[in-house]
Amino acid sequence: MIALAMKNIEKYYGANLILKDLDMELNEGEKTALIGRNGCGKTTLLKLAAGLEKPDKGMVMLRKNMKVGYLEQSMACYGSLTVYEVLLQGRMEVVALKREMESLEQALAAEKDEMALYRLAEQHGKLRDRFELLDGYQLEMKVTWIAGGLQLSPEMYAVHFESLSGGEKTRVLLAKLLLAEPELLLLDEPTNHLDIKAIEWLEDFVRSYKGTVLIISHDRYFLDTVVKRVIEMEDGACQSYEGNYSWYMQEKERRLLEEFANFQDQQKEIRRMEEAVKRLRDWGNRGDNEKFFRKAASIEKAIDRMEKIKRPVMERKRAALDFEAYGRGSKDVIVGEGLSKGYGSRILFQEAALHIRYGEKVGLIGANGSGKTTLLRMVLKEEAADGGTILTGPGVKAGYLAQAVRFEDESRTILEEFSQRLVLSEGEARGILARFLFYKDSVFKRLRDLSGGERTRLLLAMLMHQDVNLLILDEPTNHLDIDTREVLEDALEAFEGTLFFISHDRYFINKLADRLYHIESEKLVEYCGDYDYFKEKYRMPQPEDRSVKAKVPVERVKKPAKDAGAKTGDARTVLAKGIDALEKEIEAIQIEMNAAPNRSDYAYLNELSQRLQLCEQQLEAAYAEWYAQPENQNQ
Repeated sequence: MIALAMKNIEKYYGANLILKDLDMELNEGEKTALIGRNGCGKTTLLKLAAGLEKPDKGMVMLRKNMKVGYLEQSMACYGSLTVYEVLLQGRMEVVALKREMESLEQALAAEKDEMALYRLAEQHGKLRDRFELLDGYQLEMKVTWIAGGLQLSPEMYAVHFESLSGGEKTRVLLAKLLLAEPELLLLDEPTNHLDIKAIEWLEDFVRSYKGTVLIISHDRYFLDTVVKRVIEMEDGACQSYEGNYSWYMQEKERRLLEEFANFQDQQKEIRRMEEAVKRLRDWGNRGDNEKFFRKAASIEKAIDRMEKIKRPVMERKRAALDFEAYGRGSKDVIVGEGLSKGYGSRILFQEAALHIRYGEKVGLIGANGSGKTTLLRMVLKEEAADGGTILTGPGVKAGYLAQAVRFEDESRTILEEFSQRLVLSEGEARGILARFLFYKDSVFKRLRDLSGGERTRLLLAMLMHQDVNLLILDEPTNHLDIDTREVLEDALEAFEGTLFFISHDRYFINKLADRLYHIESEKLVEYCGDYDYFKEKYRMPQPEDRSVKAKVPVERVKKPAKDAGAKTGDARTVLAKGIDALEKEIEAIQIEMNAAPNRSDYAYLNELSQRLQLCEQQLEAAYAEWYAQPENQNQ
């Protein structure tokens, strides 16, 4: 069944046509990626689907009474609400029901009249049924599970939303949206401000989500893991690819090559027909024969009627990145021994060792707030170590890209900043800037008006034209679209100097990293491989053993063997026993969740939630098999 359909959509912003004759459909339950260059209209399309904007032409159709949830990039205003109150905004019906039930319970306790008690109890029962239907008794557990997965600690619940940082606000709004459980979930860059652990939690959530999901993301690893369909927006229109991101890349190349071959064949045929027209006219002129002219006119009409194949754009304009290492420098580029760092009572790491050699490409990963940026700043001598030493070798010249790009004078234009920093003439500066997609009048844009992606591109352009042999990059792919990320990866891969970088982009890490350092449990641990190697070797710390968890493991319900009927009765009886056991296990897990000794222990609740999900899937499969079995038939 179709969940969302768009037909002949046109959308203008001022005089600029953003979407033209766009058609798109989403089926219920699909997990779909919406990709395309920055500025191609992806966010506009999501806003149309969410009903926040109206098309200038065409129709947006949703299934009747469909609940739609939209995570936007801009921040909503929630006044004086706390984080916990914002989280519950998506479940206000449940909150209102709970308050009404509590009010009735107080009235029941005070009421003496038997008939009044009966009416109150009946009213309370109806509310309770609705509350159960909306999963109200599980709400607190879900808040803990979802907020914990997105790294929002219970200590944050009482904090005023407006006092949070931009990244924290984004995570709160994402958690609020996931708690609301809309039937159509629209996510605009949901992995922004999430570290790898939170991104992987979100992947698991989206994969198991029962609703329809449409996602804008530049995180290729995330898209490979989550989506089964990719819609590419290009020139205001949509192209659909049934598969994940990697499959889309292969299929797009195949389609382009096929389209180009068809274009060439048609052009060859058109040239052949045009040559025939020329010959026929020549013959007609020589022999003064009208028949040749009529034949030529007939072929010309055939050419005009022909549906012309547009020449496919084999490669769009992309930023041109090319880093060159300035001199070799020392063999030992960065050497750190016995490093310790903390702020007050909070220890980031202690007795850490770090050794990076010339030509290596080394990644630094870890949870948000674990001290990754602090370690980079220690290498650059912008932060002092509490203990130990960290040195860079002689001849090492470092270039640094910070996570938040700031310029000393934000009132300058792009051209002024670039030409003055690199001591270039205006003509030289404009020629280089054009390679980074800063064309014509865009070079006069003020630095304060630049987007995050434009800031990163400008600083990368500066780094490329400085004498460096060590690049230190803090989240370099933030705000970059996929095309620019791929260009950056290719340039860094070809860079002959040394690279030390922080990233949560696992695709980027896999492409570049020779080794990884991971900040874990106040230690700096080395992994001699890329992210997939790290994931294989790393084991999450397990939660403490609890006696309440000592249960018999749940086994999958399997179809009985052919002789099982003789021992235990027919197959339906065997399945019924399995169903009964699963229902009891589900009930036990739910009781365990509600009675958890520490409701803020995310790891514990997450494990219980995964067990519950597994049991529910097994129960659904068992019921399907039970209904499929004929009655009183032995196996």
